[in-house]
Amino acid sequence: QVQLVESGGGLVQPGGSLRLSCAASGSISSRNFMAWYRQAPGKQRELVASITGGGTIYVKDSVKGRFTMSRDNAANTVYLQMNSLKPEDTAVYYCYADIGMARRYWGQGTQVTVSS
Repeated sequence: QVQLVESGGGLVQPGGSLRLSCAASGSISSRNFMAWYRQAPGKQRELVASITGGGTIYVKDSVKGRFTMSRDNAANTVYLQMNSLKPEDTAVYYCYADIGMARRYWGQGTQVTVSS
C-alpha cells in the first residue's frame, strides 16, 4: 500500500509561483515512477510532469520553461515548482505513483487557483 499526500496549493496571482509537494509513504521507493496530473473544471485529467526511477523527467509542452519537477529520494517526496502561473493553470493537481505490477496510486489532490 502507498499513501500520497499533496500540499502547497492555493490562490496566487497571475505571474506568481507555487511549489507543490507530494510526500509518499508505504511500499514505494525512489525507483518508482511518479507524476503530477491536473484536472480543470469540465476537462479531463492530464499529465503535467513525470519522473522515472532513473531520474528522467518529462514536462508537458504547455508548461515547459515554467514548471519543473524534482525528487528528494531521502524524503520520498516529489515536487512541482510552478512559476509564471497563468489563469489556465487553475486546476486540482494530483500526485500519482506507479510501483509496478498494476499497482497505481493517487493523492487526494490540491487546488491551485490563479486569479487576480
